[in-house]
Amino acid sequence: MKRTRALLAPLMLAIALSTNAFAKIIIHVNQVGFDARGSKSAVIASDAGELGEIPAFEVIDLGNRQKVFDGKAGKPEKVAEWFPGRLYHRIDFSALTQPGRYQIVVYAKGATVTSDEFQICDKALARMLIPSIIHYYNKQRADKPEELLADEHVMLYGSNKTVDLRGGWDDASGDISKYFSHLAYANFMSQQQIPLCTWAMTNAAERIPGLLTDLNVLDSMKREALYGADYIVRSLSEEGYFYMTIFSYFNPDPKARRVVGLNANSVTTDKYECAYREGGGMGIAALARISRWKMDGAFTSAQYLAAAKRAFAHLQANNLKYCDDGKENVLDDYCALMGATELWLATGENEYRDEARKRAKNLAKRLSPAGYFIANDANRPFWHASDAGLPIVALCRYLDAEKDASLRKVTLNTVKKALDYNVRVTGAVANPFGYARQSFLLNGNVKEGFFIPHENESGWWWQGENARLGSLASAALLGGRLVYPASGGLGTSEALSAYAGRQLSWILGGNPYEACFMYGYGRNNMPYMKSMYGHGSERGGISNGVTGKDGNADGSGIDYKPHDNGNEWRWTEQWIPHAAWFLIAVTTMAQE
Repeated sequence: MKRTRALLAPLMLAIALSTNAFAKIIIHVNQVGFDARGSKSAVIASDAGELGEIPAFEVIDLGNRQKVFDGKAGKPEKVAEWFPGRLYHRIDFSALTQPGRYQIVVYAKGATVTSDEFQICDKALARMLIPSIIHYYNKQRADKPEELLADEHVMLYGSNKTVDLRGGWDDASGDISKYFSHLAYANFMSQQQIPLCTWAMTNAAERIPGLLTDLNVLDSMKREALYGADYIVRSLSEEGYFYMTIFSYFNPDPKARRVVGLNANSVTTDKYECAYREGGGMGIAALARISRWKMDGAFTSAQYLAAAKRAFAHLQANNLKYCDDGKENVLDDYCALMGATELWLATGENEYRDEARKRAKNLAKRLSPAGYFIANDANRPFWHASDAGLPIVALCRYLDAEKDASLRKVTLNTVKKALDYNVRVTGAVANPFGYARQSFLLNGNVKEGFFIPHENESGWWWQGENARLGSLASAALLGGRLVYPASGGLGTSEALSAYAGRQLSWILGGNPYEACFMYGYGRNNMPYMKSMYGHGSERGGISNGVTGKDGNADGSGIDYKPHDNGNEWRWTEQWIPHAAWFLIAVTTMAQE
């Protein structure tokens, strides 16, 4: 979408006010759309003194150029660690529900400042973006001739044995490796990758089939989910564990690919077995859930279920052996909970019910008095750069199966306290964009901040957190409907609806850099990133996003570098978990 403007001041002045990165007055808004039923807000940013009195704002219908809504901006706020001297005023237009194409207008000191265009309609983000998300994953398929030939006989690290691991999705716009997870050696930072994406698609096909049918993409969604499930089955070893990673070494020679475990700085090992927290739990969950469709891909639905059951049995006996530190932590609890819950739903068998109940109780015990989960057996708060909302999402999925009233009460209380914490910590400081904040441990002290600490167990990994935002939006809506149900709107409290909406709006351009991180939408997309075998940035893919200031160990400050001498990937690279969590969030938002 391009900006259009009705200007009262000279053109060059208006452009300087409205589009320049160093402009004095800017309206930061989601550049794509808002669900008619949901929260709708934007932020007016100005240099101190530029706006004078707290301004009024108007919303203009671009179809007829008529005002359809007006209101007063909120109190001025400063985020000193981001941009000293900048003032922010939040504006809210949630009461505007009429479908249309709109623009926000502010009159300030003789100039007319206008926002990017956006749409409002029923289930806006799902309708507008899900087809492109499916397109993105289809283009991320590791199905180029070079990949298929190499992966049919890919070698295990440290061995002459080869296995057939064709399929799956390449991880990122700059990385044609394939992961169940990585950062396993860091123990608390393992991300959920290919299995999460498969589960997200299966979830969408089940939760909103009517809408996907209207969009003519239900079959496409199911085919893509089955494609992911096929790769998960191929990744199940003869012994019963999942192979964690096929690594390309960023080498154009496809014969260089190996099945590996990864340490820091791309150091490869033969520790390629997935623990629950290293993709194993979500791999089980994805296969068990899709088996209920009674649909076949390259494998049958019976084979999907049999693979899930075999992997579960193996990890029940061997999980500690695959955990790099020999200990389970909160990640094992929520990933095992997902696997056990989906098997319980698929089979009704008590073995899986009992494990799901055990893991749900473990999560309840890990909840601190403050409301965040304890990641270890001591004092480390759980924070996560991509899956921060997964403990709550896993508990909500467990509640789809659990009928025992006393156990439901305990779990609902856990969800409620965790969501209360998320809202409270996010609102504890000036935060006009509503960016989700978190607690973390640094140098032995618990701190709070906007972004993850750059000094962490990985030794090097920090990047934009758009997956984290999508996961927390998903948790707010799924959990909120259970513990703060409301009629109308998105089915939960205004606070949680707003919390969720602001995370998605940040991704879609409602951030201080006016960057829309979903490629092909809004403006200020990331520079195109080219990868091997014809892969690269794709429409519907989501880039990493904004970080804390480069060089700040605690993640304080703010940074976004579309160009950084080869290090720009931290901000600009598309990554499959971002789109997966965004899909889960907009699916939940669209579900009646």
